[in-house]
Amino acid sequence: MTTISVYEAKTQLSKLLRRVEAGEEVIIVRDGQPVARLVCLAARPAEPRAYGAGEGKIWVADDFDAPDLDAAERPLEPPTLKRSKRKR
Repeated sequence: MTTISVYEAKTQLSKLLRRVEAGEEVIIVRDGQPVARLVCLAARPAEPRAYGAGEGKIWVADDFDAPDLDAAERPLEPPTLKRSKRKR
């Protein structure tokens, strides 16, 4: 684990990111007090997704892909813009 000041972190960010990607943890300090920790996101072990984990949480209507006949019969109308009235 490496400790580095805020100023050094700003000036050496690219180098720090390479070190973090290699698995190192970097602590950033301000006035001797730790304020942030840089760690690689890819280093976290991915949890496998369980098949059927979302069962019962969502549903799709039986006719979700049926054509919308009402929309087909309506004429196409251009959108209208409402202008606000300004006091002059």
